[in-house]
Amino acid sequence: MTTDTSEKGLETLIMRHMTGTDGLAAIPNQVARPPIPYGGSGYVAGSARDYDRAHALDVAQLFAFLRASQPAAFEKLALADANDTRDINRLKFLTRLSSEIGKRGVIDVLRKGVAHGPLHFALFYGTPSVGNARAEALHAQNRFSITHQLAYSLDETRRALDLGLFINGLPIATFELKNSLTKQTVDDAVQQYRRDRDARERLFEFGRCAVHFAVDDSEVRMCTQLAGKRSWFLPFNKGHLDGAGNPPNPQGLKTDYLWKEVLTPAGLTDILENYAQIVEEKDPRSGRKKRTQIWPRYHQLGVVRQALADVRAHGAGRRYLIQHSAGSGKSNSIAWLAHQLIGLKRNGEQVSSANREVFDSVIVVTDRRLLDQQIQTTIRQFMQVGATVGHAERSGDLRRFIQEGRKIIVSTVQKFPFILDEIASEAGKTFAIVIDEAHSSQGGKTSAAMSEALGGATASDEDEGPDPEDTVNAALEKRMAARRMLRNASYFAFTATPKNKTLEMFGEPLPPDAVGRVRHRPFHSYTMKQAIEEGFILDVLKTYTPVDSYYKLIKKSADDPEFDTRKAQKKLRRYVEGHEHAIRLKAEIMVDHFHEQVMAVGKIGGQARAMVISSGIERAIQYFHACAAYLLERKSPYQAIVAFSGEHEYAGVKVSEASLNGFSSGDIAQKIQTDPYRFLICADKFQTGYDEPLLHTMYVDKPLAGIKAVQTLSRLNRAHPQKHDCFVLDFQNNSEAISFAFQDYYR
Repeated sequence: MTTDTSEKGLETLIMRHMTGTDGLAAIPNQVARPPIPYGGSGYVAGSARDYDRAHALDVAQLFAFLRASQPAAFEKLALADANDTRDINRLKFLTRLSSEIGKRGVIDVLRKGVAHGPLHFALFYGTPSVGNARAEALHAQNRFSITHQLAYSLDETRRALDLGLFINGLPIATFELKNSLTKQTVDDAVQQYRRDRDARERLFEFGRCAVHFAVDDSEVRMCTQLAGKRSWFLPFNKGHLDGAGNPPNPQGLKTDYLWKEVLTPAGLTDILENYAQIVEEKDPRSGRKKRTQIWPRYHQLGVVRQALADVRAHGAGRRYLIQHSAGSGKSNSIAWLAHQLIGLKRNGEQVSSANREVFDSVIVVTDRRLLDQQIQTTIRQFMQVGATVGHAERSGDLRRFIQEGRKIIVSTVQKFPFILDEIASEAGKTFAIVIDEAHSSQGGKTSAAMSEALGGATASDEDEGPDPEDTVNAALEKRMAARRMLRNASYFAFTATPKNKTLEMFGEPLPPDAVGRVRHRPFHSYTMKQAIEEGFILDVLKTYTPVDSYYKLIKKSADDPEFDTRKAQKKLRRYVEGHEHAIRLKAEIMVDHFHEQVMAVGKIGGQARAMVISSGIERAIQYFHACAAYLLERKSPYQAIVAFSGEHEYAGVKVSEASLNGFSSGDIAQKIQTDPYRFLICADKFQTGYDEPLLHTMYVDKPLAGIKAVQTLSRLNRAHPQKHDCFVLDFQNNSEAISFAFQDYYR
């Protein structure tokens, strides 16, 4: 018998797996009806006729849940007839609940319930702790339902979604299904959402549904906020051959993990309890607040769940290397992992005073303020526990926070050696150390401080200084050499571009090769190739151009009417053919290119920025003055910013970022986002660990190789809704060396 893989067939296949029925047996408008038996996936089949379009609720499932789980409170609602849409008490309650969902979002209402007059109703019972019989009984009352052909619209009653998923009558997810065999794909499902699903409809208002899925037999995409043509659908796929998509599935469809794994009652409960959230961000410039709904991507769920499972199985003392590319959402992955490591117990352990958690504290090592904020937001949403997070900024903070029993402690990479010393002295306690991206956007003084911490020499101004990744590795190596590797700590190292030493330190050893070499692999990976193919970052190698290649290119473009190449040709000829390497000449080539090839064609909607990578502080200051002078000559509306660490003597005078730019060092990242600033001229600083989607063009005048080349060029790869490409013009390196540097990290 052949499988029906048409759109209708896919709908039926999902319904039958999740509910044990195709959904047609659902009896409409009977609150007291016997529930349809749960299928193998623990769902009941809902009926489209039970869906209240005005309030965006499945009223039959809602009332069935409340009557069974909270009979006394439900009785006090004094509903004359729960099926009568004219019942005033019924209407008041549904209006109240719908209003709260509209204000707070369905995720928060499920977690915290709703007050209605003197009554309070729980709308969802979470995962019970082991041995808590009452919590288990309440959790069993949850009603997971899925309804096919959900007619949702008040105005156009014939408009219906393929599937709607509910918990206790509250909408969680919607689905549009397509199939490539009928010449329609996931792209058609996405377009259907953008074209036909009006964001003003009650069901599609922000926060009323946690997620919207576009699905075919090969791919899944998700969106957390419908906004017509601007609806942003993200891939929700496993990845295949280190790239996008899904692997072949000998047991069925490539996408059946969505309903067989992710959306099972246990899987969905886990997401709602530990991942899904609405975050509110305030624009520091405008003061405006923006709310964003977050649903985890597949690889984020994967890394956190796999890491937690390994800790449950083995306890403390292991090391995990998580190689996730830029664009992977590392900040959320780290925050979700950190908060779930708290309270984690070994497999088989019961809740009692005799059995404690695996970790006493989780220490997050990072230099990013953004991650610091996200950890606080995550903890506040999921744990509702005050004084849980401590920020170890000053001497003595770490020890005090450990003694106070702070569950999450945030510190900086520079303090990593001291962190190891501190936890080594806490023999009776165990720790999880989560290391955020062994990278940093800092340089100069910061690098020198790290060197001193490791007992090394202070970096000179012209030197880049040690990489923070080296700080972590060196601190651990010292302990291993002294045979004092900490047994009371687990390490979770997140990095997009691990060095070989980092792989050896944190990775899992593979069997020796033919010549006896032992290589290492990450515990979990999300590759640069997959991030590029899924559209989360741009491929910087596509438009990487050495200066001599660019010269040949524009010679061929002499007849192109879009721009006048004569000036550029003349200057490039002087540079390439005459071997004239003057800073002023290169600065003019950069400024001319930016005006004629970037701004003139409206890159990033006219918001594009450029970065100049120089070989040291002296060169950066020279470029700053040369660019400033030429921008003035051209009567350009734009200005440059210079970035380096510390003070430097130039032309007999001590200068700093602040004295040259006219504003504080701490304002550079914000200033470059605003006019008139368009050029960021760097001496190591901002060369790694700096995320700015408006960066479009990079001018490189510094030798680059290996991991440094990857990290530097990757400053351009951040996505932006109006960013469709990027460009690198390199005065010192060649395509072969740069491509070779990327090979290890692309896949």
